[in-house]
Amino acid sequence: MNDLNAPVPPYKHNPSAWDQRLPICLVAFVAAIISTHLSMYQWGLIDSTWDPVFGESSNRVLKSDTALSMYRILGIHDAALGVIAYLGDAVLGLAGSTRRWQYRPWLVILFGIDVIPLGIVSVVLVVLQALVVGSWCFLCLLTAAMSLILVYWAWDEVRASLMYLKLVWTQNHDRRLLWRAFWGYHDEASARAAETLLAREVA
Repeated sequence: MNDLNAPVPPYKHNPSAWDQRLPICLVAFVAAIISTHLSMYQWGLIDSTWDPVFGESSNRVLKSDTALSMYRILGIHDAALGVIAYLGDAVLGLAGSTRRWQYRPWLVILFGIDVIPLGIVSVVLVVLQALVVGSWCFLCLLTAAMSLILVYWAWDEVRASLMYLKLVWTQNHDRRLLWRAFWGYHDEASARAAETLLAREVA
């Protein structure tokens, strides 16, 4: 229980280790910078976006009727929403120790809620580009690809926390203990669940 970097079965690595989380934070930060550039165009702060592949097509996507409809619904441009979400990914990825899958499940799950839906939304927006707008945006496609990479990298840590919480429940069937484990309180029940998880065979 003292090894903060112990592998978490079925993985051969610790999904909360810094070498797992720092690449996520770096990619999220780069995606936030790209989204800031796109957002500046949507807010009218720059005259055009950089696109070495599709040229003016990016501008048409970002100022399309679909993009404007989303702005009217959300009250914020989709690119600006991306900036907030990606910065959230980076900040949440940096928070907590290398054992946060057990000590801060709420933080890992919040991280997953920020990362995974963002990946889904990015795919939906790309589909809308093709089917509705009829134009392509290079930087939009790039951030969508980054979002999917973030989902792939983040999932193992989210899964580790969910497996841990599931063991707390199956071993005790006590909602109070499950709630305490979710918020990171340490007791005999949570320690036993973590030991059970760590003792499983690695795939």
